[in-house]
Amino acid sequence: MARVRENFTTQVESALLAEIRVLAKHEGRQLESVVEDALRTYVEKRSRTKPRHRVMDAYRSSLGRYGALYEKLAK
Repeated sequence: MARVRENFTTQVESALLAEIRVLAKHEGRQLESVVEDALRTYVEKRSRTKPRHRVMDAYRSSLGRYGALYEKLAK
């Protein structure tokens, strides 16, 4: 299945853009490809740092029963 691509415009610091262009040229890639990889990495990293809702729900529901144990384990 082909990915739908969309144009967008943004602004970045000149020095940062220059570094990205150097990386792209050094790797033999298009600028768009390097920027897309950077955006994808950022999104993946941010989504991993947030606990999953069901995990947090399970934790909250267990606090009444195991809260004292959690406190001891945290020390």
